[in-house]
Amino acid sequence: MWQLKNKKLSHEISIMQSISVQHIVKTYSEKKQTIKALNDISFEVSKGELFGIIGPDGAGKTSLFRILTTLLLADSGTATVEGLDVVKDIKAIRKISGYMPGRFSLYQDLSVIENLNFFATIFNTTVDENYDLIKDIYSQIEPFKDRRAGKLSGGMKQKLALSCALIHRPTVLFLDEPTTGVDAVSRKEFWEMLKRLKEQSITILVSTPYMDEAGMCDRVALMQSGSIMTINTPQGIVQSFKHAIFGVRAKNMLNLLNDLKSNDMVAQAYPSGIYHHVIMKNGESKEELKAYLQKKNHQQLEVVDSSPTIEDCFMNLMQENNE
Repeated sequence: MWQLKNKKLSHEISIMQSISVQHIVKTYSEKKQTIKALNDISFEVSKGELFGIIGPDGAGKTSLFRILTTLLLADSGTATVEGLDVVKDIKAIRKISGYMPGRFSLYQDLSVIENLNFFATIFNTTVDENYDLIKDIYSQIEPFKDRRAGKLSGGMKQKLALSCALIHRPTVLFLDEPTTGVDAVSRKEFWEMLKRLKEQSITILVSTPYMDEAGMCDRVALMQSGSIMTINTPQGIVQSFKHAIFGVRAKNMLNLLNDLKSNDMVAQAYPSGIYHHVIMKNGESKEELKAYLQKKNHQQLEVVDSSPTIEDCFMNLMQENNE
């Protein structure tokens, strides 16, 4: 009876989870050095969730995506997509997954419509059969359907790649840095498209180096040097930030940054827009920081209260992990 209950519980949990990653490790050997690209990575993504992996270049995002899309084997650990094992069920996973790699990987000598027809044929379907799923995206590039893919702009290439990833109606969509290298307007349009796809119960795992895109996700994992530092909703991550943070600017911003970094009250200081963001160590006041900088003879000095962003939280977690 106990075993039957456990099996039933496990089945119910697997139904709720679209992606499960447990203790994944991946290392590379490079110039007689061993580089740990993924260091005991574990997380789960619920069905229909828009989950973001946020981190800079070299964090391990692409290695993780290649493992989940059956293109790379992990050294250890397990991962499943829709309950299918990424090692044992390769063909089944590829049928239900859409993958958009970081680099534009479509056939540049083929036209827009030729690329789309090609990917539809691979999955034994047609553009007409699944046009309703890609209509909102593809309609924006359909006027250029006879143009070669290599001649498209960055934003149009992005829409074509997403259309090709969706043409077989996948239940899970993997997008590895899809907005890198495109303009701000195209980035905004792309995230609006993802929200509409999410409404159709498609599970979306997306990676990005842009901290401001974290707020578009249901939950995010902040990743650095092959490790996940935290997983939470964007609001939850910001609310967990407990340090005093100020925005500071002056006439000579470079000297200001150097003086901030050399102060014992300051945990971190870094450029952020027109200000330097300053994270204090032990709750020191704005007046204490301003008095210190005035002694350093900074002109046109301005010190203001600041609300933490995802980037501030990331920088603080990275500092804490390094310590």
